[in-house]
Amino acid sequence: MKAVVALLAAFLNAPAMAQTAPLVADVSEHMVAIRSDFAGQDVLLFGAIDAPGDIFVIVKGPPTPFVVNKKNRVGPIWINTEQTRFDDIPSFYHAATTRPAEEFVPEALATRFQVGLKNLRIEPEKASSEDATPFRDALMRLKVASGHYQPEIGSVQMMSDRLFRTNLHFPTNAPTGTYIVEVYLFRDGAVASAVIVPFIISKLGLGADITEFAKNYAAIYGLISIALAVAAGWAASAAFRRV
Repeated sequence: MKAVVALLAAFLNAPAMAQTAPLVADVSEHMVAIRSDFAGQDVLLFGAIDAPGDIFVIVKGPPTPFVVNKKNRVGPIWINTEQTRFDDIPSFYHAATTRPAEEFVPEALATRFQVGLKNLRIEPEKASSEDATPFRDALMRLKVASGHYQPEIGSVQMMSDRLFRTNLHFPTNAPTGTYIVEVYLFRDGAVASAVIVPFIISKLGLGADITEFAKNYAAIYGLISIALAVAAGWAASAAFRRV
Protein backbone atom coordinates (compact mmCIF):
# COMPACT_ATOMS: atom_id res chain seq x y z
CA MET A 1 0.00 0.00 0.00
CA LYS A 2 2.85 2.38 0.82
CA ALA A 3 4.33 1.77 -2.62
CA VAL A 4 1.03 2.61 -4.34
CA VAL A 5 0.66 5.83 -2.35
CA ALA A 6 4.26 6.80 -3.09
CA LEU A 7 3.84 6.18 -6.81
CA LEU A 8 0.59 8.16 -6.88
CA ALA A 9 2.32 11.05 -5.15
CA ALA A 10 5.11 10.87 -7.71
CA PHE A 11 2.61 11.02 -10.57
CA LEU A 12 0.98 14.11 -9.06
CA ASN A 13 4.20 15.93 -8.26
CA ALA A 14 6.51 14.79 -11.06
CA PRO A 15 5.52 17.35 -13.73
CA ALA A 16 6.24 20.25 -11.39
CA MET A 17 9.52 18.73 -10.17
CA ALA A 18 10.69 17.86 -13.68
CA GLN A 19 10.41 21.52 -14.69
CA THR A 20 13.26 22.35 -12.28
CA ALA A 21 15.45 19.22 -12.67
CA PRO A 22 16.18 16.88 -15.59
CA LEU A 23 15.80 13.87 -13.28
CA VAL A 24 14.12 13.24 -9.94
CA ALA A 25 13.91 9.88 -8.17
CA ASP A 26 13.05 8.41 -4.79
CA VAL A 27 12.16 5.13 -3.09
CA SER A 28 8.88 4.16 -1.44
CA GLU A 29 10.61 3.70 1.93
CA HIS A 30 14.00 4.69 3.23
CA MET A 31 14.24 2.00 5.90
CA VAL A 32 13.63 -1.73 5.56
CA ALA A 33 13.32 -3.44 8.93
CA ILE A 34 14.43 -7.06 9.28
CA ARG A 35 12.45 -8.80 12.01
CA SER A 36 12.07 -12.45 12.92
CA ASP A 37 9.31 -12.87 10.32
CA PHE A 38 11.16 -11.08 7.51
CA ALA A 39 10.63 -12.93 4.21
CA GLY A 40 12.24 -10.53 1.77
CA GLN A 41 10.81 -7.26 0.51
CA ASP A 42 10.29 -5.20 -2.62
CA VAL A 43 11.07 -1.49 -2.55
CA LEU A 44 9.56 0.73 -5.23
CA LEU A 45 11.89 3.14 -7.01
CA PHE A 46 10.04 5.84 -8.92
CA GLY A 47 10.84 9.11 -10.61
CA ALA A 48 10.38 11.54 -13.47
CA ILE A 49 12.44 13.12 -16.25
CA ASP A 50 11.99 16.45 -18.01
CA ALA A 51 12.17 14.99 -21.54
CA PRO A 52 12.42 11.56 -23.19
CA GLY A 53 15.53 9.56 -22.39
CA ASP A 54 16.76 6.22 -21.03
CA ILE A 55 17.15 5.31 -17.38
CA PHE A 56 19.47 2.85 -15.77
CA VAL A 57 19.52 2.06 -12.08
CA ILE A 58 22.29 0.49 -10.02
CA VAL A 59 21.77 -0.67 -6.42
CA LYS A 60 24.83 -1.35 -4.28
CA GLY A 61 24.87 -2.74 -0.77
CA PRO A 62 27.35 -1.61 1.89
CA PRO A 63 30.96 -2.44 0.97
CA THR A 64 32.43 -5.46 2.71
CA PRO A 65 35.53 -7.71 2.52
CA PHE A 66 35.16 -11.19 1.04
CA VAL A 67 37.61 -14.09 1.15
CA VAL A 68 37.60 -16.82 -1.50
CA ASN A 69 39.34 -20.08 -0.65
CA LYS A 70 40.62 -22.71 -3.06
CA LYS A 71 40.64 -26.32 -1.94
CA ASN A 72 43.17 -28.90 -3.06
CA ARG A 73 43.45 -32.54 -2.21
CA VAL A 74 46.21 -33.39 0.22
CA GLY A 75 46.32 -37.13 0.71
CA PRO A 76 42.82 -38.41 1.47
CA ILE A 77 41.33 -35.04 2.43
CA TRP A 78 40.52 -31.70 0.82
CA ILE A 79 41.83 -28.59 2.56
CA ASN A 80 42.05 -24.87 1.81
CA THR A 81 45.46 -24.29 0.28
CA GLU A 82 45.01 -20.90 -1.39
CA GLN A 83 42.93 -17.83 -0.70
CA THR A 84 42.36 -14.39 -2.13
CA ARG A 85 40.83 -11.50 -0.21
CA PHE A 86 38.72 -8.84 -1.89
CA ASP A 87 38.21 -5.57 -0.01
CA ASP A 88 35.26 -3.20 -0.19
CA ILE A 89 33.17 -5.12 -2.69
CA PRO A 90 29.43 -4.36 -2.85
CA SER A 91 27.63 -6.77 -0.54
CA PHE A 92 24.61 -6.48 -2.85
CA TYR A 93 24.31 -5.56 -6.54
CA HIS A 94 21.37 -5.10 -8.86
CA ALA A 95 20.98 -3.18 -12.12
CA ALA A 96 17.90 -2.26 -14.15
CA THR A 97 17.41 -0.33 -17.41
CA THR A 98 14.59 0.88 -19.64
CA ARG A 99 15.98 -1.17 -22.54
CA PRO A 100 19.08 -3.30 -23.17
CA ALA A 101 22.06 -1.29 -21.94
CA GLU A 102 24.14 -2.00 -25.03
CA GLU A 103 21.58 -0.06 -27.08
CA PHE A 104 22.17 3.27 -25.32
CA VAL A 105 25.21 3.00 -23.01
CA PRO A 106 28.61 3.26 -24.74
CA GLU A 107 31.04 0.53 -23.68
CA ALA A 108 33.39 3.01 -22.02
CA LEU A 109 30.59 4.40 -19.85
CA ALA A 110 29.25 0.92 -19.07
CA THR A 111 32.68 0.13 -17.64
CA ARG A 112 32.94 3.45 -15.83
CA PHE A 113 29.52 3.21 -14.18
CA GLN A 114 29.71 -0.58 -13.64
CA VAL A 115 26.60 -1.46 -15.63
CA GLY A 116 26.02 -5.20 -15.21
CA LEU A 117 28.06 -7.80 -13.35
CA LYS A 118 30.63 -8.11 -16.11
CA ASN A 119 31.58 -4.46 -15.51
CA LEU A 120 31.58 -4.62 -11.71
CA ARG A 121 35.02 -3.62 -10.42
CA ILE A 122 36.20 -6.30 -8.01
CA GLU A 123 39.93 -6.41 -7.39
CA PRO A 124 41.96 -8.52 -4.95
CA GLU A 125 43.34 -6.87 -1.83
CA LYS A 126 46.95 -7.10 -2.98
CA ALA A 127 48.32 -7.05 -6.48
CA SER A 128 49.81 -10.39 -7.41
CA SER A 129 51.50 -11.92 -10.39
CA GLU A 130 49.06 -14.79 -10.09
CA ASP A 131 45.83 -14.62 -12.04
CA ALA A 132 42.97 -13.70 -9.68
CA THR A 133 40.31 -14.39 -12.34
CA PRO A 134 39.32 -17.86 -10.97
CA PHE A 135 38.84 -16.36 -7.50
CA ARG A 136 36.81 -13.47 -8.90
CA ASP A 137 34.64 -15.90 -10.87
CA ALA A 138 34.13 -18.00 -7.73
CA LEU A 139 33.14 -14.87 -5.78
CA MET A 140 30.56 -14.02 -8.43
CA ARG A 141 29.12 -17.54 -8.36
CA LEU A 142 28.81 -17.46 -4.57
CA LYS A 143 27.15 -14.03 -4.59
CA VAL A 144 24.71 -15.02 -7.32
CA ALA A 145 23.87 -18.26 -5.51
CA SER A 146 23.15 -16.34 -2.30
CA GLY A 147 20.84 -13.93 -4.13
CA HIS A 148 23.02 -10.93 -3.30
CA TYR A 149 24.07 -10.39 -6.92
CA GLN A 150 21.46 -10.55 -9.67
CA PRO A 151 23.03 -11.87 -12.89
CA GLU A 152 20.37 -10.46 -15.21
CA ILE A 153 19.74 -6.74 -15.65
CA GLY A 154 16.20 -5.90 -14.57
CA SER A 155 13.62 -3.70 -16.24
CA VAL A 156 12.70 -0.07 -15.60
CA GLN A 157 9.16 0.66 -16.77
CA MET A 158 8.37 3.99 -18.42
CA MET A 159 4.81 4.89 -17.41
CA SER A 160 4.82 7.73 -19.96
CA ASP A 161 7.49 9.88 -21.62
CA ARG A 162 8.23 11.38 -18.21
CA LEU A 163 7.48 8.88 -15.43
CA PHE A 164 9.31 5.66 -14.59
CA ARG A 165 9.33 2.95 -11.93
CA THR A 166 10.99 -0.35 -11.00
CA ASN A 167 10.76 -2.79 -8.10
CA LEU A 168 13.95 -3.53 -6.19
CA HIS A 169 13.83 -6.94 -4.53
CA PHE A 170 15.78 -7.73 -1.39
CA PRO A 171 15.95 -11.40 -0.27
CA THR A 172 15.54 -12.74 3.23
CA ASN A 173 19.32 -12.80 3.72
CA ALA A 174 19.87 -9.24 2.49
CA PRO A 175 22.96 -7.68 4.12
CA THR A 176 22.25 -4.92 6.62
CA GLY A 177 23.62 -1.40 6.30
CA THR A 178 23.31 1.63 4.06
CA TYR A 179 22.48 0.98 0.41
CA ILE A 180 23.08 3.39 -2.44
CA VAL A 181 20.72 3.60 -5.42
CA GLU A 182 22.30 5.33 -8.41
CA VAL A 183 19.85 6.56 -11.06
CA TYR A 184 21.24 7.81 -14.39
CA LEU A 185 19.46 9.58 -17.22
CA PHE A 186 21.03 8.89 -20.62
CA ARG A 187 20.57 10.90 -23.79
CA ASP A 188 22.55 10.60 -27.02
CA GLY A 189 25.11 8.24 -25.50
CA ALA A 190 25.95 10.51 -22.56
CA VAL A 191 24.81 10.99 -18.97
CA ALA A 192 22.42 13.94 -18.90
CA SER A 193 21.69 13.78 -15.16
CA ALA A 194 22.16 11.55 -12.12
CA VAL A 195 20.56 11.11 -8.70
CA ILE A 196 21.79 9.11 -5.71
CA VAL A 197 19.19 7.82 -3.23
CA PRO A 198 20.37 6.19 0.02
CA PHE A 199 18.30 3.88 2.21
CA ILE A 200 18.93 1.50 5.09
CA ILE A 201 18.29 -2.17 5.77
CA SER A 202 18.48 -2.81 9.51
CA LYS A 203 17.72 -5.58 11.96
CA LEU A 204 15.19 -4.83 14.70
CA GLY A 205 14.05 -6.72 17.77
CA LEU A 206 15.73 -9.56 19.69
CA GLY A 207 17.78 -10.72 16.71
CA ALA A 208 19.35 -7.28 16.39
CA ASP A 209 20.16 -7.21 20.12
CA ILE A 210 21.87 -10.61 19.95
CA THR A 211 23.86 -9.61 16.86
CA GLU A 212 24.99 -6.37 18.52
CA PHE A 213 25.98 -8.20 21.71
CA ALA A 214 27.96 -10.79 19.75
CA LYS A 215 29.78 -8.04 17.86
CA ASN A 216 30.66 -5.95 20.92
CA TYR A 217 31.32 -8.78 23.39
CA ALA A 218 32.58 -11.62 21.21
CA ALA A 219 34.46 -13.44 23.99
CA ILE A 220 31.52 -13.38 26.41
CA TYR A 221 29.14 -14.40 23.64
CA GLY A 222 31.40 -17.35 22.81
CA LEU A 223 31.52 -18.49 26.45
CA ILE A 224 27.73 -18.22 26.75
CA SER A 225 27.30 -20.22 23.54
CA ILE A 226 29.62 -22.96 24.84
CA ALA A 227 27.82 -23.03 28.19
CA LEU A 228 24.44 -23.34 26.51
CA ALA A 229 25.73 -26.13 24.25
CA VAL A 230 27.12 -28.04 27.23
CA ALA A 231 23.88 -27.56 29.16
CA ALA A 232 21.81 -28.74 26.20
CA GLY A 233 24.02 -31.82 25.79
CA TRP A 234 23.79 -32.64 29.50
CA ALA A 235 19.99 -32.23 29.45
CA ALA A 236 19.67 -34.51 26.43
CA SER A 237 21.94 -37.10 28.02
CA ALA A 238 19.93 -37.03 31.24
CA ALA A 239 16.67 -37.40 29.35
CA PHE A 240 17.93 -40.46 27.44
CA ARG A 241 19.23 -42.10 30.65
CA ARG A 242 15.76 -41.86 32.16
CA VAL A 243 14.26 -43.51 29.10
